[in-house]
Amino acid sequence: MTYLIILSIAFGISFLGQIVLSNMNMAATQLSVQEGFNKAWKFGIGVAIVEIIYLRLALTGMSLVTQYKYIFKLLGWITVVVFLILGVLAFISAYKQVVEKKGLLINNKINRFLLGVTISALNPVQIPFWFLWSTQLIQNNVLQTNFHQFNFFCIGAGLGTLAGIGVYIHGGNWAINKMKTSNKTLNLIMGVVFFITAIIQLYRIIYKPWI
Repeated sequence: MTYLIILSIAFGISFLGQIVLSNMNMAATQLSVQEGFNKAWKFGIGVAIVEIIYLRLALTGMSLVTQYKYIFKLLGWITVVVFLILGVLAFISAYKQVVEKKGLLINNKINRFLLGVTISALNPVQIPFWFLWSTQLIQNNVLQTNFHQFNFFCIGAGLGTLAGIGVYIHGGNWAINKMKTSNKTLNLIMGVVFFITAIIQLYRIIYKPWI
C-alpha cells in the first residue's frame, strides 16, 4: 500500500508539472497532427525516460547535485540562450512560410524517440524541480530513502509525464483539427512558448536559485 501511495504522489506531481504549456508539449501536439499518434508517443516516451533519469539523479545524488550546482547553473544559462534562439527561428519560420510545412522542432528526420530524449535532456530545470520536491517529501517522512521506494517514485513520475504529454497528444490534436489551425500559427505559438520558457528560466536563475 505504501508503494502505491508513493507511486501516486509521484504521478500527481509529474502530471501537474507536465500539463503546463511547454515546447515539449507543443512538439508532441504537432507530431500527433502531422505524423500521427504513434510517432508522438515515441517522442513522449523519450521525454519520460529522461525525466526518470533526472529524477534518479536528484534522489540518489543529492550531495553531488549540490556540490556541482554551478554546472547546473551553467546548463540553465545555456538553456535560456537555446530557447531564445529557437524562439527567433520559430518566428522567422512562420514569417517566411508560404506553404504548409512541419513545425520548427519536428521539421527534421531525427528518430522521434531520440528527438524526445534530446529535447527533454536540454531542459535541466527538471533536476531542481525534482530535487526540491524529493527533499520536501523526504524531510516530511513521506518518501523514505530506500531502493524500492525510490524505484516506485521514479515509475510514478514517468507515468505522470506520459499522462501529461498524452493530454497534449490527443487533446491538442482534437483542438487543432477542430479549429483548423495552420502550421504557421503553430510556429507562432511555439515561438511565444520558447520566449516565455526562456524568461521563466532566466527568472529562476537570477531570483530563485534552487540551492
